[in-house]
Amino acid sequence: MSSSSTPASGSTPDHTTHENVLLALVCVAQFMVVLDVSIVNVALPDIGRSLNYSTTGLQWVVNAYVLTFAGFLLLGGRAADLFGRRRVFLAGLGLFTLASLLGGLAQSSAELTAARAAQGFGGAVLSPATLTIIMTTFSEGPKRHRALGAWSAVAGAGGAFGVILGGVLTSTLSWRWVLFVNVPIGVLAAVAAGRFLTERKRPDAGRNLDIVGAVLVTLGLAIGVYAIVGTDTHPWGSGRTLGLLAVSVVLLTAFVYGQARIAKAPLMPLSLFRSRFVTGANVVMLLMGVIFFSMWYFLSLYLQEVYGDGPLKTGLLFLPMSFGIIIGAQISARVIGRSGPRGLLLVGIVLMIVGFAWLGHSSSSGYAAGVLGPTLLITVGVGLCFTPLATAATTGVHWSQAGLASGVLNTSRQVGGSLGLAILATVASARTRSLPGGLGSFGGHGEAYRTALAAGYDRAFTISAGVALAALLATFIIPARVRKAESRAPAAPADDVPSAVASEHRA
Repeated sequence: MSSSSTPASGSTPDHTTHENVLLALVCVAQFMVVLDVSIVNVALPDIGRSLNYSTTGLQWVVNAYVLTFAGFLLLGGRAADLFGRRRVFLAGLGLFTLASLLGGLAQSSAELTAARAAQGFGGAVLSPATLTIIMTTFSEGPKRHRALGAWSAVAGAGGAFGVILGGVLTSTLSWRWVLFVNVPIGVLAAVAAGRFLTERKRPDAGRNLDIVGAVLVTLGLAIGVYAIVGTDTHPWGSGRTLGLLAVSVVLLTAFVYGQARIAKAPLMPLSLFRSRFVTGANVVMLLMGVIFFSMWYFLSLYLQEVYGDGPLKTGLLFLPMSFGIIIGAQISARVIGRSGPRGLLLVGIVLMIVGFAWLGHSSSSGYAAGVLGPTLLITVGVGLCFTPLATAATTGVHWSQAGLASGVLNTSRQVGGSLGLAILATVASARTRSLPGGLGSFGGHGEAYRTALAAGYDRAFTISAGVALAALLATFIIPARVRKAESRAPAAPADDVPSAVASEHRA
């Protein structure tokens, strides 16, 4: 390995300051991306009434974002590797900010859904670039662990803070400000990136992106979710549902085949999954995504539609959950160097199993008795898991594929989130409609309707405990210890070291 491609042995004060600025920048960007998965949740009742969404159609405010985010994350990860972290970061940030503005101005459900999809695409380009910047800025060891800990805390807490901020904005201004708020933040982040972020890209940047693969996986996922959501009115055994699911399977199969046999520059090289670290981390993240995204969705509706809390109070009730994620992530960042990823994952997921089982059987007893305790267990558990998952997913991965590895991991989370929300929302709706009073209209205030809603949400939480148990078993795919060969994977060149393309390629 040439000396020009290795991290600097020491850090000058100027270099440390530069690193801290870049870390703050990527954390702000990641916060925006994760925030927009959940910030609309508290505003959902107001959005539903304002733009005339149906009960099941309302979830597309979330899923339009999550699906495009999931489908194009692989494309975004590859773009960051090939075309440069600075260029891709600014492009994703610009699109995300513009789509936020258009969403806030939407006058119909179709316009808002389209804007949310565009936001998801922008986030898919932006998010992998943030992890690429970390992997190419911080050398392997305590510095990178601390940076990943901060990034993980922001990624996790963004979901809970999104609900809080959404409640404040919806209550004091209007639901439109849950989208407008991204505009000034995006502009300031773009100015900072233009000033402090230098370019770095892979030497084979001239290779083409696999646009066909990105379209296949996005359409396959979208049609699959659409089929699942449609089971609310078309049974699972109906020709419509089975036909849509068959189309989804064909598209996703074509995507996998194309990645293995056809694509010259595949979005998701299957060779990446030869590592048990990478495979295990993605399976666990997929299952965690199923329950984590759904929790914010159901809890925000539970507190407003069942308990009758307003948007502002609902947002404030999520504050302890935010601190739970931050505490878990900080503990994880400090001990992962000694424990390895698997031990932390086991502890975190056990907390999640207990929390969801508790939540599914006591949430109707009130916030203090039935929501606060279990959600603290869940969020601390989630916080414990994010850093070891990010670490495992990039163990042994060359720095030049950091964006790809990040894109695959985030894709697993988003795919799990979109499919999980579709399935659990359908299950909850079916349970609600099967009970007396369960056919009330969205926003209904009858006692029987609220009782039926609570039963549907409780069933979703109980199923989530079972999914968390599956994630616990999947954790054992990840090796208990890092082998020496994997721990010596080439690290990123430091930003203060001249990095000729040739020397980066030899790293």
